[in-house]
Parts: sequence; structure tokens; C-alpha cells
Amino acid sequence: MLIKTIPVGQLETNCYVVTNEETLECVVVDPGDESNTILDYLEENRLKCRAILLTHGHYDHVGAVDAIAKETGATVYMNERDDFRHAVDMHLPYSLGDNGKSYDDGDVIEAAGLRFEIIGTPGHTPGGVTIKCEDALFTGDTLFKGSCGRTDLPGGDMMQELASLRKLCELPGDYEVYPGHMDSSTLEREREFNYYCRSAMRS
Repeated sequence: MLIKTIPVGQLETNCYVVTNEETLECVVVDPGDESNTILDYLEENRLKCRAILLTHGHYDHVGAVDAIAKETGATVYMNERDDFRHAVDMHLPYSLGDNGKSYDDGDVIEAAGLRFEIIGTPGHTPGGVTIKCEDALFTGDTLFKGSCGRTDLPGGDMMQELASLRKLCELPGDYEVYPGHMDSSTLEREREFNYYCRSAMRS
């Protein structure tokens, strides 16, 4: 499995291309903007995008979804609680539409010959999820290196956020953490040094 990080948009959202190197099939996580940049990477590396997985529905994580889905034919997945049809007045602009599919805590998506496990991690948004694939956690805006997602936006909930951080920290073993913004980390590092994670584990 190869993971390519592509920061996109004014907020430098981390879009991830997760590739099965044996088949050159891939999954795109959180294509927030700059569809041409993402599509150019796919074309240059002869990758076939099979699915688009969204950690949550904020605009900076979904801005290029439709363009990439149209170009590649990939299926789009998101938790329906972040679909704007169900979450009005929460600044969640994206809707799955008729061709998208909703997932939730405990679901497993098989795509590109890879297994993606969905962990419900609300708090930053009502439908936030973390996506686990092998030893990687794509945490969206739930968990950052040394920090966590803000909860003062509409739909945010600090108690849910802390519960989600505790849920992640209680996963057995260590993982590479690929957040929605800024640098990657490891779960063990965040357990030890992240103030919010340590607070969540004490609560």
C-alpha cells in the first residue's frame, strides 16, 4: 500500500491517494479542492480510482469530490449525518446524491483490493469518521498532531470529540496517523504527548 499526501486548497487540506501497488487501483480520501492536481497525479501514475472516502462533510474536504467522481466513475462514501440534506445550518455543503453511499461506525469498505474499516468519530461534525486501512488511520479533523478538531462550529460537540479521541487511543497497537491538516504522526505519540488525547483518556 502506498499513501500519497496532496495538500489542496487555501486551508491546505490533506487529500490522500491510497494505492494498491499490485493493481494500480486506488482510493482517494478527502479530495477537498484542486481536482486537476489530484487527477493529474492519478493520470501520471496510471492509477484507477475505485472509491472516494470522506472523513466528514466540511467544504474544505469535499470541494473536488464531484469532479473526481465524474472523471473516474468512483463511488463516493460519507456518513449521512454530514449530508446537507440531513444537517441543515451546519455549513456542510455536500450531498451524496443518488449514486453515493453512506457508511457508519463498524462498516467495512472493500475497494481497490484494500480493506477500509470505518470508525465513527463525531465531535468536529456529527458524521465525522476515521478510516482505518492496515496500519494507517485517516483521522480527518478529529485528531491532529498535537491537537484535535475544533468543536465551536455548528454541529460540533466537545464531549463527543473527547469520546472519539478516547476511542482512537484505545485501539490496540500503534498506527500511522494521517490527519486532515498539517503533518502526520503516530497514535502512540499522540497518546503520550497530545494534551487532548491525554485528557480524553482520563475522562
